[in-house]
Amino acid sequence: MTKILYSKPLYEEKLKTLKKYSTSNSKLAILRLEENFGNNAYLKGIKSTASKVNLDVVVVDTTPEKAYSDLEKLNDDSSVTGILIFRPIPTSVDEDKLDRLIAPEKDVDCMNPINKAKLYSGDTSGFIPLAPKASIELIDYYGIDVESKNCLIINHSNVVGKPLAMLLLNRFATVEIAHIKTKNLKEHTLKADIIFTAVGKSEFLDSTYFREDAIVIDIAITKNADGRFTGDLNSTDVQDKIQAYSPVPNGVGGLTNLLLIESVIK
Repeated sequence: MTKILYSKPLYEEKLKTLKKYSTSNSKLAILRLEENFGNNAYLKGIKSTASKVNLDVVVVDTTPEKAYSDLEKLNDDSSVTGILIFRPIPTSVDEDKLDRLIAPEKDVDCMNPINKAKLYSGDTSGFIPLAPKASIELIDYYGIDVESKNCLIINHSNVVGKPLAMLLLNRFATVEIAHIKTKNLKEHTLKADIIFTAVGKSEFLDSTYFREDAIVIDIAITKNADGRFTGDLNSTDVQDKIQAYSPVPNGVGGLTNLLLIESVIK
């Protein structure tokens, strides 16, 4: 029987701990350059979670022309303790410049090169990108050990794939990264013990991609043809055909919001 790795038990446990902290001197500022489905859903979840611990959240809607100056204002604002930049960022904006500009001590999504270098050197004591961190905390909660396991990540971005690889390597997993230009993806998934996927292609991974003992951590969030929230995994098709998987919704995504709030507070 396939085990479903719901995040709610861990969410409730961590929320109970966070409520013990004072949020009177904490504020999260979100810099948004454009509205889209993914960002709107993310913002809704952030505000819902923040309200449970009385954390102040402000959204700064900006333009490509004002993005750098607005970010500098947030850096200089002593009332702001955490900054999150919503992505994707329009091509007219230099994303690397934004990442370099964000104050490292407020960079809750670990985009500044200083924070990235710290993580890539093996130091996980500081800010860690939220989706990878949520993925690791979820498997830890369910007692899934990655040491010596073949772990495949289907994503090569700076937000998910690369930092997640560092976290897994830190735990002595054998890590492979695939992406949209990987040929014969099925050959790679069938060799993996644990698959972390964040492609954003609704339900395209069916049971033919996995061994029976495979564990799938679905980090993606999208919608299928019926307008229902889904991830990359076809959860109906893999039921009773793989060992375990994290659902969408109620999996990694729900936990990500809470870890964001945790980073701002701590």
